[in-house]
This record gives sequence, structure tokens and C-alpha cells, in this order.
Amino acid sequence: MRHSKGFVLARTIGLLAFVSLFSTQGAMAQSSSALSEKPAPLLTEAEVAKKKAEAPDTAPASPHAAQADAAKPEAKQADEKPKTKTAKKQHGSQLSEEAAPLLTEEEIPKRAGMLLELGEPFLGTGNLKPGITLPTGAIWQPALWVFGDVRSTVGHFDNGVAESRQFFSNRIDLFANLKLTPTERVLLGISPLSRHRRDHTGVSYRDSTGFEFENGFNANVETLFFEGEFGEIFPNLDPDDKKGLDFGFSIGRQPIFFQEGMMVNDSIDSIAITRDSIAIPGLTPDLRITALFGLHDIDRDDNAPDGSARLFGLFTEADLRKSTVNLDAAYVFSNNQAGGDAWFFGASAIQRIGHFNTAFRVNASVATETRGSAVDDGVLLFGEISKTATGSENIMYANAFWGINNFSSAARDRNTGGPLGNTGILFAAPPASLSGSPLSNRADNAFGGAIGYQIFMNHEKTQLTLELGGRKDTDSSNQGAVAFGGQLLHALNNRTSVQVDAFISEGQNREIGSGVRAELRTRF
Repeated sequence: MRHSKGFVLARTIGLLAFVSLFSTQGAMAQSSSALSEKPAPLLTEAEVAKKKAEAPDTAPASPHAAQADAAKPEAKQADEKPKTKTAKKQHGSQLSEEAAPLLTEEEIPKRAGMLLELGEPFLGTGNLKPGITLPTGAIWQPALWVFGDVRSTVGHFDNGVAESRQFFSNRIDLFANLKLTPTERVLLGISPLSRHRRDHTGVSYRDSTGFEFENGFNANVETLFFEGEFGEIFPNLDPDDKKGLDFGFSIGRQPIFFQEGMMVNDSIDSIAITRDSIAIPGLTPDLRITALFGLHDIDRDDNAPDGSARLFGLFTEADLRKSTVNLDAAYVFSNNQAGGDAWFFGASAIQRIGHFNTAFRVNASVATETRGSAVDDGVLLFGEISKTATGSENIMYANAFWGINNFSSAARDRNTGGPLGNTGILFAAPPASLSGSPLSNRADNAFGGAIGYQIFMNHEKTQLTLELGGRKDTDSSNQGAVAFGGQLLHALNNRTSVQVDAFISEGQNREIGSGVRAELRTRF
């Protein structure tokens, strides 16, 4: 039987393909991507280290890459030069592959206890107690913690305007915290040596009056409030946590602090309700809204108490993609002759721009009735910028302000001075001293700022801040001034620290000023 040439060719090709299939079956089995059903044994750390040591440091991606490397011996040798320790320390970001051993209980530093701890210790270890189950479904684990600090200050103060003085003062802040749950507590605070948190107990000397005893003894309750969360107190109302009952609230005499203390910085008898974690798709994943009603114990912008004042406020904070934004508003009712009703507004944005941390704030006060030392019309512009110095943990910063007309805060505690305390150490009111700030922290018709450098030393047990600041009036009152100062803070142990402040100043219509202050602070 005869066949055509095409038929013979087709049969020959099929036979060759059949033989080729069987001859390559083993190779196909070796190169298959199917996962093996046999478990692979785990490698020990020693085996991993051995394989890394045996592996070549680099491998050319292709013969052409190998030829290119061989043609550039100088570049290759330059790349293989060992890096210096300094470069490693400053720029090395590789994590260590050496396992850090776990510390034993004997190696862990002992926890610094408080003055009194009843119930669960603060930041203690061990098993938690079952607690007390309330009819609402909440489980309370009561614990009483008593803590505080003692400050003693000695120094000399002369700002070039008022009469110079030498002083020795003392302050004690004592707190009792009744913790019920992580979200519910009662806090009581007293300052038995500082009347109204400003008049500290001690001795002062002036040339005109000689030695004077400063009596700050008192039995006033400076802080007493309860705070909690509605959803945590009544968990049975929403066992699946789907109804959005997570409203935080606080009631009592409590510190109120908004716009970094420029708008409100006072301890007020008040009621506050907060709704947190409000998500607005496309705008913010976290919005916080706080409504506040201040009933009593309100100090006005002149740091004087106003028994007739009542404060209503709405304060918001939102986390945006690149910034944290605050929009705040408040209204104060008052029949004070030094300043009556007024509106207060505040807006701020906090963000990181490149390598710089920045914050920008705008605050305004609008008096609707009587104007005076307690309240007036004005605007305060404030900006902050800081950066961590390259290759260290030191911080350089620059802050600036511009007070247009007579900006007033809605409420200011008697120990805080004016709204510019955050400008720098030269503007801050000392919290435990019988002196004032080297530069005025009032914002009326003035502009100015401060630049400084904060150095961390001795494993961060020691801090040194150097600062240059100044301010200039815009109402032709010729009250401009400049100052240079420093602050040294050193931790003696985990409870006690010593702080030394010094400054020198000069300005218009004033003499050369100077001051030095040393403070010993012990926390218990």
C-alpha cells in the first residue's frame, strides 16, 4: 500500500513528538510549580546564619551585568569601602538581627510607687481582680491613688520695669484619684500652700518694703470632678456596641484648656459632653465635638475672678489627611463692669511640612457690651515651627505672634498670666515662683517671637534650652524689649529634678533686667 509524501511526513512528526514527550517527562516533573505535600522542616537560627554566611554578597543579574561590573573595578572598590561609625550611627536604618534577651523580674527597674495606693497598683503587674458588677452591666475595679509634687524655689527677679525682688517660695500640689474603670474616675486636687494657685507661701525681699512673709495657706478645693463614658457605664443598653452611645462627659471643678491655652486656660465649675470618633467619609475618620457649660469660678482675661460670668462653648477637633484642625467658639455672659458679654473664636491647624513640625493659630475676641480689662476686641495670630537637628535628638524651634488690638481670652487662670506663655521660656509664667516672666506674655497691640535650641544630654536625664526672644508694641507706647535666657533641667533620680533658669533683658523705657531662679521638685 502506497502512501503520499504528506502522510509519511505527518506520521514522522507525530512519532518524534511522542518520543520527545517521554524523554522530557522527568525534567517536567522537576520544574513543576505544584506545591509539595511533604512539610518542610523549620530551620534553626544557627542554620539560617550558616546559609547567610555561605551565600555570596552579590550576584550579577545577567552576563552583561557581570561584564559591566568587571569593566568598572574602581567604582566597585569604592562601593566596598567600609563605612565609618559616625555614618552608621547617623544614617543607618537597618534593624539588628540579633535577638534581645528578655529581662528578668530582677533586671526590670522597680516601679516608683505613689504616696498611697489602695486596690490595683498604678502600672502594676499581676492578675486583675474580678471587680464589682453593677446592675447596669458595668464592671468597676475601684482603686485609690494619692500622688502629687513639692516645689521649692529661690531666686532673684528684675525685669527692668518693676522693683527688683529676691524670694523663696514653696508649692504643694496633692491629688487623690479614685479610679473606677479605665474610663471612669473621680479626681480631687488641692494646693495648700498656694492660694488661688498664684500666691505661694514663702518670703520675699524688696528694698522699699524689706522682708515680707507671703502667706498662701488655704483649704480650697482646686480640682474636683467626675468623668466617664455613658456607653461604658450602661453597657446593657448596647451590648453589641452598635447604637453609638459612646458619649464622654465630665462634671465638676476641672481644668479647661483650648487652643493651647490662648482661648481658655482656667479651672472652671463646668459640665462637658464629648462625642468622639465621628467618621465623615471623604473628610475625616475621626471628629471630636465637645459642648461645655461653665457655671462658676471663671477668671477673666485680667486673671481676676468674675462671679457673674457664665461660659458656653463648642469645641471641635478633626484629623484630616495631613493636618489636625480645631475650630472653637465660646460665649461669656457677664455683668462685670470691667468687661461684660463677649464672643470668642479660635481656629488652628497642626501638621508636618517636610522635616518641620508646624502649628498655626488664629484667635479672636469680640466684646458685645462693656469693654475693659476683663474683655476687649482683638485678634491673635500665632505660629510655631520646630525641627529635630540632623544626627541628634536636639530640637530647634521658632515661634512668632502678632496681637492686633486688645485680644482677650475667654477665661484665664490666676497663675497663667497672658495668652503668650507658649511663645517660649522667656514668656512663660513660672508655676511655683514669686516672680513673673522676663518678657510680658500679654498680646495687646504687639508682635514678637522667640527662637531657641533644646539640647538633650546624659541619656536624656539633662536638658538645656537656650532662647532669644523679643516683642515690640504697635501702638507707639514704646514698650519694646529683647531678652536672652536659658533653662537647665536635670533629673537627680526618678522622683526628683532640679531646674535653673536665668535671663538678661533690655528694652525701651526700662533698665537692663536680669534674673536667676533655682527650683527643686520632688514627685511622690
